Amino acid sequence: MRISSNIKVSSRLAAIAEALPLRPGIRILEIGCGTGLLARELISRCPDVHVLAIDRSSKAIGKAMEASAAEIATGRLTYRTVAVECFKLLPGESRFDIAIAVRVGALDGRHPELGSLALPRIAKALTSCGTLFIDGGSPLRELSLDSYR
Repeated sequence: MRISSNIKVSSRLAAIAEALPLRPGIRILEIGCGTGLLARELISRCPDVHVLAIDRSSKAIGKAMEASAAEIATGRLTYRTVAVECFKLLPGESRFDIAIAVRVGALDGRHPELGSLALPRIAKALTSCGTLFIDGGSPLRELSLDSYR
């Protein structure tokens, strides 16, 4: 069930979306969502998923919300301005099954000091079987959160 037929993603983002283990009812945390292109693609690919897309930039979140009005209206996509190293679940918020981060310096090794703060927070936001994926594999790789659980 595609919500929007005008989503135009790069072949790289399409491959990332295709590689994720999407299934109905899944909750996805997208870290570093930028203008929300991947978040919109994910909810267009799988019925009954929910994506919370976060970014440290309020400007990016503003643009993402403008571009995602239809998807937000379905209740399946929400945005939040927050840096991953400061992220925590809101009171009563359910945990996520998958976290995905594409070109996020705190998780891809460019800013290891932020990664050491972010990884425990991501682990707390995921279910006990939840998985963190980042780009850089073929096309994704899984980062272990075992030491943070």
